[in-house]
Amino acid sequence: MKVTLSALDTSESSFTPLVVIELAQDVKEETKEWLKNRIIAKKKDGGAQLLFRPLLNKYEQETLENQNLYLVGASKIRMLLGAEAVGLVKECNDNTMRAFTYRTRQNFKGFDDNNDDFLTMAECQFIIKHELENLRAKDEKMIPGYPQAKLYPGKSLLRRLLTSGIVIQVFPLHDSEALKKLEDTWYTRFALKYQPIDSIRGYFGETIALYFGFLEYFTFALIPMAVIGLPYYLFVWEDYDKYVIFASFNLIWSTVILELWKRGCANMTYRWGTLLMKRKFEEPRPGFHGVLGINSITGKEEPLYPSYKRQLRIYLVSLPFVCLCLYFSLYVMMIYFDMEVWALGLHENSGSEWTSVLLYVPSIIYAIVIEIMNRLYRYAAEFLTSWENHRLESAYQNHLILKVLVFNFLNCFASLFYIAFVLKDMKLLRQSLATLLITSQILNQIMESFLPYWLQRKHGVRVKRKVQALKADIDATLYEQVILEKEMGTYLGTFDDYLELFLQFGYVSLFSCVYPLAAAFAVLNNFTEVNSDALKMCRVFKRPFSEPSANIGVKRGLNCKVMRNLLGEMEMSCVLFVVVVVSQLAFETMSVISVVTNCALIGMSPQVNAVFPESKADLILIVVAVEHALLALKFILAFAIPDKPRHIQMKLARLEFESLEALKQQQMKLVTENLKEEPMESGKEKAT
Repeated sequence: MKVTLSALDTSESSFTPLVVIELAQDVKEETKEWLKNRIIAKKKDGGAQLLFRPLLNKYEQETLENQNLYLVGASKIRMLLGAEAVGLVKECNDNTMRAFTYRTRQNFKGFDDNNDDFLTMAECQFIIKHELENLRAKDEKMIPGYPQAKLYPGKSLLRRLLTSGIVIQVFPLHDSEALKKLEDTWYTRFALKYQPIDSIRGYFGETIALYFGFLEYFTFALIPMAVIGLPYYLFVWEDYDKYVIFASFNLIWSTVILELWKRGCANMTYRWGTLLMKRKFEEPRPGFHGVLGINSITGKEEPLYPSYKRQLRIYLVSLPFVCLCLYFSLYVMMIYFDMEVWALGLHENSGSEWTSVLLYVPSIIYAIVIEIMNRLYRYAAEFLTSWENHRLESAYQNHLILKVLVFNFLNCFASLFYIAFVLKDMKLLRQSLATLLITSQILNQIMESFLPYWLQRKHGVRVKRKVQALKADIDATLYEQVILEKEMGTYLGTFDDYLELFLQFGYVSLFSCVYPLAAAFAVLNNFTEVNSDALKMCRVFKRPFSEPSANIGVKRGLNCKVMRNLLGEMEMSCVLFVVVVVSQLAFETMSVISVVTNCALIGMSPQVNAVFPESKADLILIVVAVEHALLALKFILAFAIPDKPRHIQMKLARLEFESLEALKQQQMKLVTENLKEEPMESGKEKAT
């Protein structure tokens, strides 16, 4: 009988494997035994109290290739206690959302002692990850067998094992049956339908579900822009003066869709319970290093690094490097314009059909160069940000994302601003915008999904042949699955996906009055993007650990097999590892910039200039006044549309009131107990 995740029982001897730990091939036996004992030890003894076994037993290791792979799971009761420890929020029988506690488990909707579906598999894997990360050093001064791997009290053992190269990676397993059901309702049958967001959340967690929810919402929000822009493209192509109405609609549209998304996001995350989850205190990130000392705030022993040294690294090295990269990007842009001049001159001299096609070649080459530069810069930005030695993961993420966003914005849009406001060539602007948008979309589809999928398929065929060639009397289904998944790429988080949508939003909104067809191309791309991203999540990358999220914040990790000295593959818990960088802020900033650019383009139109043939100063003042009025309207709309629906606000206020009342009752109980003890103590003193 084949062993699958769904078929395995949860007994001590044969449990459902949820997480895989891969150790280095040369790890010493005493280290393995020490790690095993710490994982299975009881909580009161400093262990994780999880279930743990090697992928292969002794007989199987003689038959199959030993990969130093270990499976981790947990009993049902341990999972429920872990759910309480991480603060999962579940729906109660009275339809309210409350933090789960094992003592009051019967009060929660869907709970039954005989029901194993109360916690989703994603939540179970998140709980196991949380317990593994919270294995702390006690009296150990070093990892057994590795004197150079120093420990200090309270240090996360898993982090130290990852940074020391003893643990190669830790990743959650796919559930083949559940994955097949999800694929059937998600992307295998191409059709225009809503995505199964709740099913995605149950399998991958809230962070991934929110990304696909936002992708779907953004795609449908683009449809009105595409429908309105189409007649402008068909009937008034060269008459830019008539785009004033379209640009004005775009300004209101960009504000309304972001505000409505906040409301929809609040509805989803309240239903999932993540809107109510509390953030915990951040600990030092794995890549942080310094001299051991006492933290003046926490009182714990940990590495300390002077902030002035970090500031010197930022301002004397990182900032000049970023400026140099920005200068290089502008230099490449000027080379692109030289290529445009050459192609235009060639076309004017010959006038043939092939030279008319040649007019698009410089833009295509430039779009490809932009993608290459963005990817190369990403590696440099990650290295620099790690070298800056930030103590907290939130600070690391803030500095990394700032570097990446600034460069990507300039690299992708500098040429369009130059054409619009320096060259003032609307025809070239339209051509460049169309070429950059379409080329970048095609490249992203190939590089992010189809090429990795093709490589993964080739690797899968090799592994299956290797397993089939083994002369084994045992079933190797689980072995084959683990071997396949451990070689898959690591999903680095939603940052790249949101960045792609952010740049697409810029192409659509910044110069909408020049190229209104951009929204239509974005809609077509996003319909295929949903399916390619779903394929990427299900078949190309390892299953990522679930991460509770309350908004479309971005989370990004690093592949521990490539950058083990910086961070493990695992995202180190929703509080410990990530900072929620609100992508909505980036989109809102882009919409503000789009107000300025569209007003400036309208002010440059011949029709508007004809109204002020002599006084350009009056024209500039009126354009600035209109721009300020539109910005004021934008902020009024943002203020008038609440981020959370009224019923969500009421429920949150009710929960806060109940929490305060419970705290008051607890305090009153303590005061009453103290008052009862005082007369007894005074009586004893009199008797003495």
